[in-house]
Amino acid sequence: MRSTRALCAALLSAFLTLVVVAGGASAASTTAIHFQPEGLPPLEVQLHKHEVHAVTFHPTPAPGHIHVSMNDGRHYTVIYSASDQARLITLVSSNGARYTVATVKPKAAKSTHHTLRYIVGGIAIVAIIVVVGVLLVDRRRKLGEGGGDQPAAGDSAA
Repeated sequence: MRSTRALCAALLSAFLTLVVVAGGASAASTTAIHFQPEGLPPLEVQLHKHEVHAVTFHPTPAPGHIHVSMNDGRHYTVIYSASDQARLITLVSSNGARYTVATVKPKAAKSTHHTLRYIVGGIAIVAIIVVVGVLLVDRRRKLGEGGGDQPAAGDSAA
């Protein structure tokens, strides 16, 4: 009996060790992209040489910035003004690179109506539980006090 428990514990610890190691390896394999700063004229030269793979425009907040992904795996960020965006988009599309214009999605206002409803519901449930608990305790106390002292209804005291 004891050897099977030791075997199960050893297998469980080996399995957990493998899970932790595999989780760490997968987390280490996902690397963050680091964008190197670059100027606008070098970007235009790279576009003319067809070295750019994809471009993402981020117009807000001003001044905007562009994330550039090169064919060789490098990544750059370029600061640009809003007046240059249309010219840069035509330049990017004419040289065969993909482009995207990122838009800021406004966050939906969190409705406090439902939050308040859940709070009030929780308070009501707690109040009901307290009242039921008090009634049960009071009933048991009354049954305990009056159970042996009083004569039965059909019995006479004389």
